[in-house]
Parts: sequence; C-alpha cells; structure tokens
Amino acid sequence: MNIYYDRDANLQDLAGKRIAVMGYGSQGHAHANNLRDSGADVIIGVKKGGPGWMKAEAAGFPVFVPSEAAEQAHVIMMLVPDEYMADIYKAEIAPRVRSGAYLGFAHGFNIHFGQIIPSAEINVFMVAPKGPGHLVRSEYSKGSGVPCLIAVHQDPSADTKKVALAYASAIGGGRAGIIETSFREETETDLFGEQVVLCGGLTALITTAFDTLVEAGYSPEMAYFECLHEVKLIVDLIYEGGISTMRYSISNTAQYGDLTRGPRIITGETKNEMKKILDEIQSGAFAREWILECRANKPVFNALTKRGEQHPIEEVGAKLRAMMPWLSKGKLVDKSKA
Repeated sequence: MNIYYDRDANLQDLAGKRIAVMGYGSQGHAHANNLRDSGADVIIGVKKGGPGWMKAEAAGFPVFVPSEAAEQAHVIMMLVPDEYMADIYKAEIAPRVRSGAYLGFAHGFNIHFGQIIPSAEINVFMVAPKGPGHLVRSEYSKGSGVPCLIAVHQDPSADTKKVALAYASAIGGGRAGIIETSFREETETDLFGEQVVLCGGLTALITTAFDTLVEAGYSPEMAYFECLHEVKLIVDLIYEGGISTMRYSISNTAQYGDLTRGPRIITGETKNEMKKILDEIQSGAFAREWILECRANKPVFNALTKRGEQHPIEEVGAKLRAMMPWLSKGKLVDKSKA
C-alpha cells in the first residue's frame, strides 16, 4: 500500500487551475476553506438562494449555480449528497465540463455503481478524507490534518494522480497521510464500516443497551451515562493507541468483562449478518435499494429518522448535556456555517 505525505505532493500542480467545489455542506465547506487557505483558486457551485449559497457567500467565496461553476473550472469536486449527485452531474455539469478537466469525488459511490459515467476525455480522481467535514476543517485550522484516501479512475492527461495528491495535501491530508486505494475498495469498505460499526452497529448497540437498563428499572440518566456518554472516553483511548492501550487504561474488572462478555454480544451469528451486509454492498443490492428509496422521496429513511429522534435516549441526553456546557465549547458542528 502506498502512503504519501506533504513532501510527496506539489501544490504547484493546482497552480492556474480554478477549483469548483460543488456543494457547501460538511465536506464542501471544509474542502473549500482549506483549499483557499492553501492558496488555491476556489469557487462554489450550489443551488441558488439555498442555505449553502448564503453560507458560502458569507464566507467570502464567489458563488455560482453548478452549471456556471463547471464552465469556469479546471477541477470540479463533487461534494453534494450521493443521492442528488448523479442528477446534478447529468443536468448541469456534464454539458458544461471542459475536455481535459479533472472531476473529483470524496466517495466512490456514484462512479463505482455506475450512476455517473464521465466521458473518456475527463480525468477522474478521488480524495476521501477519513473523517467528517467539520473535523477536516478543525484539524486543518489547528495545523494538523485528517488522513485521506486517493484513487484514479480515468487519466487521459497522465497527471491525475499528481493533481489528486496536491488536492489532498491542500486540504490537510498530507500532514497525516494520504493512502492510495481504488474506487471499488473505498466505496465498499466505507459503506460496510458505516453500516456495521461506525453508525449502524454503534447506534443500535447504544440504544439497545440503554433500553435494556431502563426496562430493568434503572434510571434513564444512569443508562445514558453508561451506554452513551462514556463511549467517547473509550473510543478516545482506542483512537490514541489501539484496543490494547484502551485495555491497559481501564480497570482489571472492566477488562475481564470486556474479554469474557464482549464475544457473547458479538457472536458468530452477528458475523454472519455482517457477511450478508457486505454481500449486499458488493453485489450492488444496497446501492439499488438506496437509489430507489431516494426516487420515492425517502419514506423509509424519513420514518426511521423520525423514530430515532423520538427515542427516549435523545430526550434524556439533551437534558444531561445541558448540565455540561463545556461540551458546546469548540464544538465540531456549527450549523450556521455548514
């Protein structure tokens, strides 16, 4: 596996190239601001009059609708949500993109699953930060960075990897490490991680454990602290030094419970279900399901989101977080900016 750093990238590979960042949400605002702070020429492409337009203007960027931004750009970075990206590309960007331009993605979904098929004369690359956009921005602002993945899908100009490395370096990835991969590998592992561990697995584990304690007669406040609040403490230890460092830091009682009871929660049956989920990702079944869900205006997505927002853990969590005002200081997510 190839790993690169700032010394391996040359920001001059972006010199004279206007970069159009399509979208100004979590990733869009982070890429745009980091690129600009690295000296790049950046414009924003968003829906006229929407919240992204107003936030980008307030941040001092030249803002255009996507078709106008595409006409001006040498590099186009697609940072709109996956479910809208193909329609925006086909309607507004494909007719305007110049031959020999560089088309970038932060996730391989639409390329890997054939929702976007760029013409052969377009260079296609990926720069995927391994963290949410608000972290990409905050780490860059502190002089650090979030590791990035890069991949090249089409390379008619024979320099697309150099452009990808320069872009990744400009948003801070070269400070932490830039790992070379493929669109397929990034897409399938990213979806799997989100569904099985980082989002789906973790939130299901937290809420199910919370429900178990509350149903057994324990107070919701105690259940919240034990099953949600303290997750960050453990994850920070794992993040810093791996699972063994976390086990070194906790008590022997906690470690014995970890080693003997953890496998009773994550069983062979759980692993078999993980394999089914991976197969759904690899076969394209999940992609087809999500695409159809979006075309139907997301009825399942909206219903499940609402159900999650109404779970008792959210109510008790809001009450307890209000007792800890330091949590909102220096927060990663500022909805007024992105």
